[in-house]
Amino acid sequence: MVFKKNDPNIEKTWEIFLRHRDAPTRQKAKEELILHYAPIIKFVVGRLNIYMGSTVDHDDLTSYGIFGLIDAIDKFDNLKGVKFETYASVRIRGAVLDGIRSLDWIPRTQRQRSKQLDDVYLELEMELGREPGEADLAARLSIPIEQVAEEIKKSSIISLISLDDFLEQNHEANFAQLAGVEEDSPEILCAQDELKQEMAAAIEHLTEKEQQVVALYYYEDLTLKEISKVLQVSESRVSQIHSKAMLKLRTRLGKHKASLFV
Repeated sequence: MVFKKNDPNIEKTWEIFLRHRDAPTRQKAKEELILHYAPIIKFVVGRLNIYMGSTVDHDDLTSYGIFGLIDAIDKFDNLKGVKFETYASVRIRGAVLDGIRSLDWIPRTQRQRSKQLDDVYLELEMELGREPGEADLAARLSIPIEQVAEEIKKSSIISLISLDDFLEQNHEANFAQLAGVEEDSPEILCAQDELKQEMAAAIEHLTEKEQQVVALYYYEDLTLKEISKVLQVSESRVSQIHSKAMLKLRTRLGKHKASLFV
């Protein structure tokens, strides 16, 4: 990101914003904070492009992100020990996803095809005793093999939230802290622990390339372009690998879909 971490000037701006109640002074500080942290919006929107492609206008995504940043600034509590960048990235991403959902841009037929793809994948895996390939899926669905790859990609778009929301809980602050909740109930903690174990087991079933893409994208925060350079493959190939990984994880983590996927 472009802004400087531990910038003394921005720390002074935060102090003015948090302590002053004078409307003009507070508003000026807020505007400076928005401009300073705007690169976070670009970063978040750029990462979401691995799902969206050209499906939703980039300017629309950025507009949603601005609202998320403003909301983050207004609600940020500097006493909770959470870095603002971490808190803001979650708020911005949530605002962008809420904006996308409000567009209702995914046809019902596409949602049905996505569910059918998941079901067929599971059926073939049980029948064949191995992970089905695109040729297996094409034969069962009675569609050309080229169309299978496209359906997998579209299916990946539907699961926008995918691993991000879960993995963000394990970064510098967990989601309970970011939401302002002091502690989770034993039931929630137990469910999260179970999900972590199942997630780890599911990732182990991915191919080496799929594991690399998941690690680079979700843990190292690399963009599609950066991953393509690391793996020395095209961006479209990275997108294909990511989509296939998401399909496998979705089917293996089916009972947790409400927690992980849209």
